[in-house]
Amino acid sequence: QVPLVESGGALVQPGGSLRLSCTASGSDLRIGGMGWYRQTPGKQREWVASIFNGGLTTYTGSVKGRFTISRDNAKNMVYLQMNSLKPDDTAVYICNAQNAATMRWDYWGQGTQVTVSS
Repeated sequence: QVPLVESGGALVQPGGSLRLSCTASGSDLRIGGMGWYRQTPGKQREWVASIFNGGLTTYTGSVKGRFTISRDNAKNMVYLQMNSLKPDDTAVYICNAQNAATMRWDYWGQGTQVTVSS
C-alpha cells in the first residue's frame, strides 16, 4: 500500500475556509488520478472531487462552486481548497490516488478531520 498522508484538517466556523493537502510518498510511484472522499460516522464514504493528469476536475454536486481541487504532479501532491464551509461538510476527509500501472484507485490515506461548527 502506498502511504498517502493528509494534513490541514481543523475546526472552522461556518462560512470559513480550509485547505487540505495530501502527499504520496515513494520515489518510484506512478500516480494517475488523485482525489478526495469524506466520511461521517454511520454513513457511507462519499466521493468529493477528483483531478486527473491532464487537469480535468470533477466534483460532487454539494461542493461545486465552493471547493477546488488542484495538484502538483512533480510532488505527487493534491490539494482541496474548501470555501464557504457548512456544518454538513463536517467529516473525515480521505485522500485517494490511482495506481497508473493498474488504473485502480487503490491508494488511500488515513484521513484528516474537518469540523465546521460555531
